[in-house]
Amino acid sequence: MTKKQERARGWLVSLLSTGLVIGLGTGAPLEAQQPLQPGNAMTVRSDIQEANSKTGVITARGNVQVYYPARKIQATAAQAQYFSRERRLVMTGNVYVLQEGNSIRSETITYLVDEGRFIATPQTSQQVESIYLVQDNPNPAQPGASPAPAPVPSPSLPAAPTINPR
Repeated sequence: MTKKQERARGWLVSLLSTGLVIGLGTGAPLEAQQPLQPGNAMTVRSDIQEANSKTGVITARGNVQVYYPARKIQATAAQAQYFSRERRLVMTGNVYVLQEGNSIRSETITYLVDEGRFIATPQTSQQVESIYLVQDNPNPAQPGASPAPAPVPSPSLPAAPTINPR
């Protein structure tokens, strides 16, 4: 095996051990030689990618797209780095993340895989923008109000006749 083949094999083994599936450009994702759990793979597509098998850091640059179906996450960024040992994804450059209809936009967003937590940091003198889907509560509780008393059962009355429309 040549040195170039050894480096390529080490890079591929590093990628496969992280559970990360990558796609270069518009090509299809690499097929893992060991089976991945369905839905647990995080797919990263970009113009350029590199992996360091010593540090376990995978870097994707240019038109980065991240898809993580296990957590229903889709994201776009200019660059993304996956730190496999810490299980941390750092996305930079006009980052947009969509998860179950909720979204967040910032210059830098870090996703901590084990905690399922996003940390967003804007550029200087900018802000983070988040949009959350909030369901309206049909009976909103008034702040400071005591809960409504439970209904008092009334004495038993004969049941009303049921009308069956035909």
